[in-house]
Amino acid sequence: MKVKILGAGQEIGRSGFLVKCDGANYLLDYGVNLGKNPQGPLHVKPKEVDAIVVSHAHLDHSGYVPLLYVSGSCDVFATAPTFDLSRILIEDMLKLEKELHPFGLPEVNKMYRHAKSIGYREKIRMGNSSFELRDSGHVVGGGTVLVESNGKRLFYTGDINVNGSRMLREADLDVGEIDLLITESTYSQTTQMPRKESEEKFIEFANEILDQKGTLFVPAFSVERSQEIACILKNARFKHRIIMDGMALNVNEVLLRYPQYLRDYDVFVDAIENVKWIRTHGERKRELREPCVVISPAGMLVGGNAVFYLQELAFDGKNGIALVSYQSEGTPGRRLLDSGKVLIRGRAKTAEADVRQFEFSGHSDRDALFEMVKKIRGNPRVLAVHGEEQSCIKFAEEIHQKFGLDAYAPKLGEEIAL
Repeated sequence: MKVKILGAGQEIGRSGFLVKCDGANYLLDYGVNLGKNPQGPLHVKPKEVDAIVVSHAHLDHSGYVPLLYVSGSCDVFATAPTFDLSRILIEDMLKLEKELHPFGLPEVNKMYRHAKSIGYREKIRMGNSSFELRDSGHVVGGGTVLVESNGKRLFYTGDINVNGSRMLREADLDVGEIDLLITESTYSQTTQMPRKESEEKFIEFANEILDQKGTLFVPAFSVERSQEIACILKNARFKHRIIMDGMALNVNEVLLRYPQYLRDYDVFVDAIENVKWIRTHGERKRELREPCVVISPAGMLVGGNAVFYLQELAFDGKNGIALVSYQSEGTPGRRLLDSGKVLIRGRAKTAEADVRQFEFSGHSDRDALFEMVKKIRGNPRVLAVHGEEQSCIKFAEEIHQKFGLDAYAPKLGEEIAL
């Protein structure tokens, strides 16, 4: 078994790993880093790939899979919700940035003609090898990947949340003895606030804003974060009006079809039925006449209906803005967080609303990642990937020190043999 690092080596995003087994080559994820100049993983020839395995729907893991269908084709495997959610995200990406990407809707449609939905722990055999997905706890339908070939076993975490969340079960780490562990390192150098404490502080802020007759704007990722915020408010018996807008509504409809992938389907349904779904601009404007909580993508305030809500709500001191998603460098959300500024028609204007950030990450922090490594059986070699360069390097060093395992941070293009 050999693994070639096509992306997400010592960096966050554009994940891609080519696993060469006896009789079959598997491409684990093929994502994109978005921006003015989108970056995909290193090129791989479609004829070199026998199967693509998508760990989860987020674009930095699924976004460039259609590129493999420009001049080739093969079966692509994922859970059913991952296929449904990734299609929403990929098509939205192309709608907003069609001219920036080397493929279009024909390739997306071709990809989905080759889509093979599989469940967790469903083993797919090719040649003298196999792969299967396990629950990752990161996003609805998301999975880790377990690959076996000639007595060697590889475990790829993709993005993982060991403890799960209010919506998702904890990660399935009962994977047996492992020879190679490829682990994300996104928050390997960060200890996050306990989820319960984050939820309590968020609810306290929401009540504070609504009690003073203001409106709370919660820009949130459309896939799961928006829905989790609705569940948190419902669980707290939040007494004020809640509206939800944008692509989060499409995601709601997908999640309602897959009760088996949620920690508690009834809780989710109850929470979603507790919010008003906004479908038109007229509704949007009408609902803002009275105080409420607004949940709407985009989580980093890049485009979408979030721009409308930001401009409408940011300049009134009674209002609040709760940032509950990661804010990348160079995004409007990061600008608002760091400087308190909002760009209006090219001019920076200071926000009057109370802006606060709350930790609701879908990734494990350093404590949870170390706990995961501790639970892995065998004496695996460890590759620390999907993190800032120094985070990957430091995490690998710490794994070696704590557990005595051979661990390091591989570079882009590197090939590792077992």
